[in-house]
Amino acid sequence: MRAIWKGSISFGLVNIPVSLLSASRSEELKFRLLRRDDLSPVNYKRVAALDGKEVPWEQIVKGYEFEKDRFVVLKDEDFKRVDVEAATDNIEIVDFVNLAEINPIFFYKPYYLEPQKAGGSAYALLRQVLKDTGKAGIAKVVIRTRQHLAAVKCNGELLVLELMRFADEIVDAGQVKLPEAKEPGKRELEMARALVDQLSEKWDPARYTDDYRSALMKVIDDKVKSGGKTLPTSSRSTKPATNVIDLAEVLRQSLRDAGAKGTAAAPASPVAGKKPTPTKGAAKKSPAPAKPRPRAAARKAA
Repeated sequence: MRAIWKGSISFGLVNIPVSLLSASRSEELKFRLLRRDDLSPVNYKRVAALDGKEVPWEQIVKGYEFEKDRFVVLKDEDFKRVDVEAATDNIEIVDFVNLAEINPIFFYKPYYLEPQKAGGSAYALLRQVLKDTGKAGIAKVVIRTRQHLAAVKCNGELLVLELMRFADEIVDAGQVKLPEAKEPGKRELEMARALVDQLSEKWDPARYTDDYRSALMKVIDDKVKSGGKTLPTSSRSTKPATNVIDLAEVLRQSLRDAGAKGTAAAPASPVAGKKPTPTKGAAKKSPAPAKPRPRAAARKAA
């Protein structure tokens, strides 16, 4: 891994030299636009909206649209006149806040903080304090000419710097319109909790993979092997979207389905001579909300 930034973390008079390493990567497939007749790659051109003519780089300037179709041009010296006291090589923690109080919607990109040799002890000290207190250090940092809000957090044996959105970058949630809905009944809540219990697992990120990307890569491989020929259309059908009419019945059916899966995954009964209850017969009887819990417990115990 190659460092994209080098500097230091500081809080009070404590200074920790660190390097910034990307903690995430994009697995998105990249495609080129081609001309259909001869598969020649199509390149983008910089053209003026006024006359459609291509514009060379030396004639391009940066402009800010302050009104509809009205611009003010900014030159390099204008950007240099921006007087913001922000060191480009320092992550200065200005506040410590309870991590649980930060809405996750503010976080968007994590980086690993790698300590330099001279900062090992101070790094370990900050990591342990953040772990013990459940707090995060809030800082501002300049990366690639842009200032970011960021949080320094403890993540196992490492410190992580996670870039954050400023408050004015978050769209007001009040703009989201919620439909009118009646309060859920007691029985519906019990069944919903039972369903959540049955579908609950211990967090393991390796359980979740990008199925769409894998399937698309298989299509690409098949196309390459077939010499670019058209492949047969998939026969997989999709369930049409429907409006929920009877929420309680949907929950009952979900519990039956989850219970049937749990029974199929469980080992045979250890009681000699006792036959397991057929799944088909069990499906005819609507289970009480608390019934599926033992099944889930048996599945987890197995």
